[in-house]
Amino acid sequence: METAPLDSQDELTALRALVAEQAAKLESQEAEVIKRDSIIGLLRAQLELLRHRQHGASSEKIDRKIEQFELMLEEIEASRAEAELRSGKTPLPELDDASEKPKRKPLPDDLTTEELVYAAPCNCPTCGGTSFLKAADRVVQVLEHVPASVKIVRHVEKRMICRECDTTVAGEMPTLPIERGKPGPGLLAHIMIAKFDDHIPLYRLSEMYDRLGIDISRSVMADWVGRVSGLLAPLVLAIRAHIAALDRIHTDDTPVDVLDPGRGKTKTGRVWVYVFDGSGYQSATPAAIAYYYSPDRKGAHPADHLANFSGVMHADGYGGYKKLYGNQIVEAACMAHVRRKFHDVIKLKPSPIAEEALSRIGALYDIENRIQGISADERRTLRQHHARPILHELKAWIEATLSTLP
Repeated sequence: METAPLDSQDELTALRALVAEQAAKLESQEAEVIKRDSIIGLLRAQLELLRHRQHGASSEKIDRKIEQFELMLEEIEASRAEAELRSGKTPLPELDDASEKPKRKPLPDDLTTEELVYAAPCNCPTCGGTSFLKAADRVVQVLEHVPASVKIVRHVEKRMICRECDTTVAGEMPTLPIERGKPGPGLLAHIMIAKFDDHIPLYRLSEMYDRLGIDISRSVMADWVGRVSGLLAPLVLAIRAHIAALDRIHTDDTPVDVLDPGRGKTKTGRVWVYVFDGSGYQSATPAAIAYYYSPDRKGAHPADHLANFSGVMHADGYGGYKKLYGNQIVEAACMAHVRRKFHDVIKLKPSPIAEEALSRIGALYDIENRIQGISADERRTLRQHHARPILHELKAWIEATLSTLP
């Protein structure tokens, strides 16, 4: 039998070593992808849990946790896409979190559309022919960003002088939000939304406008924010009056960090919210949300906020509300807060009693899901028929179970 020359054997050995090395790298990369996929699945599940629990006294903390998880997801998914690009793989389609199936949502019909047409050549590159048949166009739609822009609006008030009596007549110029100021209502609305809804600090907004070649300092925008806040005061009062005139509301409070000048740290204040939204049962009354701030959580604050309210109030078990219930305000206890306590027990350890409680409460949630969207009278009738017996059984079960617990 013929043997290969020594140099060929060395090359074969080196080639085998290279193949083994590449196989090991590939196995490691596949393991890394599996690990990342599992982390993504775990984080998505945790996000779903947090979103499900995003109601109650600790909502601010829940919001911060959600933001942290969202950032982790972004980093993991971006790293995976970058690795796929380097390896030459086709990027994976976007997945629907609920079904984990590829999704392709249609683009909105009301967006401005710009069409770019790329003409076919007049001569065939293969044979040089000039006679063609019409073929179907290939159309690819993409979303493109149009950079923000700022414009100057010149308000020109035409004036005339009467020849008979020298009276000056003029057109009617609209009232500006800030008299003798530069900002128009659209610019002010954008700054307020960016600061209070998108949480963009004014100094960053100033940098963004600077990229457009417009010099608007942070201090100037701060002055505008203060003036707009004053202009919005009548609207705030109107919303609060609208809430007070209703016969049913939802309420909750949440802690907020507040700057405490001179101490070098923050202190904890409270934001109280009072909500009405009848869209779920065909109410013609406009929905509204009223916010109040207080430096602490004393019961005197909701008592002051609700001094003119008379009706049903849906709230948690905060002790400060107890003094409000009576002839003027009727309590509607919050089942979501009841359910949360049992859910917290299961998170710590298995509990057949907590599982049973969640199952019974879940039956009430199922009824609410089925009757959502119908009129208030129909909902009340169905609740009396279906939910009332479940609530009676739940009460009896709780009373019987309590005697068996330490």
